[in-house]
Amino acid sequence: MQNRTVHHLSHIDLDGYSCQLVMKYTPYKIFNYNANYGAEVRSKLDLVLENIKKAKENALILITDLNLTADESRWIANEVRQLNDNKMNIKLTLLDHHGSGEESAKRYDWYYLDVERCATKITYDYVKENFDFNEPSWMNKYVDIVNAVDLWLKDQHDNFEYGKVCMRLVNETRELNRVMFATQDSEYKLTLLEKSVKYIDEEDAPVILDENIHAIKKEFFKQEKNNTLDNLATDYVVALLGDLRPKNTIYYKGYKGFLSYGVGNTSIVGNGFLVAYPEYDFIVDISYRGAMSLRANFNVSVAQIAKEWAGGGGHPNAAGGRIPHFKEQYRYDKVKQQVENLISDKEAVAGKLEWKKEN
Repeated sequence: MQNRTVHHLSHIDLDGYSCQLVMKYTPYKIFNYNANYGAEVRSKLDLVLENIKKAKENALILITDLNLTADESRWIANEVRQLNDNKMNIKLTLLDHHGSGEESAKRYDWYYLDVERCATKITYDYVKENFDFNEPSWMNKYVDIVNAVDLWLKDQHDNFEYGKVCMRLVNETRELNRVMFATQDSEYKLTLLEKSVKYIDEEDAPVILDENIHAIKKEFFKQEKNNTLDNLATDYVVALLGDLRPKNTIYYKGYKGFLSYGVGNTSIVGNGFLVAYPEYDFIVDISYRGAMSLRANFNVSVAQIAKEWAGGGGHPNAAGGRIPHFKEQYRYDKVKQQVENLISDKEAVAGKLEWKKEN
């Protein structure tokens, strides 16, 4: 492959992340993106195109374990063609195994479909044939494990059972939000999968992996001192939120707030953030469905904010509500835009907050 940056979009299950694990052992500069089916696919591809246009460098758009509709295929093919017409050098490749992509596969030569192998196995074989590949010794067996569980080949008992545990390792890994912390969440899941291969040759390997899941999760988050997984993950998330302060800060009537999206666990994470960064008056986390969870530390009444924003309420330091007509987003910048529009509207019509800062 020519010297290209790889923008790799894949699914959010074991097969999807395992495609990215395979690509990790190529020497190319790779940016990982992940999406579930539906509107998120188009949203992430929009982001890929934006990043390519900003970078203005040769790039491969690699899509794995996601089938595109006829409209999506036509759209992305046209976008890539326009980029190349403007003297860029962009290649598009899709590797998938879902039969629902048959219409697109018949029409486009960049759309590779094989229903007999999982996407990880397709990607693995494709990489070995087309890319420089520093393959680790465990990779072939790991790919067979993913193939067995993704295609539900129960007759391949050992691989199937190990794959089931790996599947749960991905599905139940929710410590990091993949919208707010896309890079770190991808690194987390790929690290866990890499750690999982340590046990594949052990006797009773699925049981041993199952018993070690908690430990390998803690290993990722551990800094200097050991602690519970909840506390380690909370400290890690609070630090990530701190890094995001330049772009995640909002203001309401002179009060300084921090806006997060889909982080959850606001009682612990939110209060931890306010302790770590006392210059903030409040923090608000918005769920994917528009539910607000607000926390403060005696500087402002978030119950009053919740009331003014969404007719919500609660206590001065802990409140909630639901933003009317909130539209779910797959990118933080789109969420912040909605909230800032809401703030602008409310500041235009509401009076001063009843709760005043204490001197």
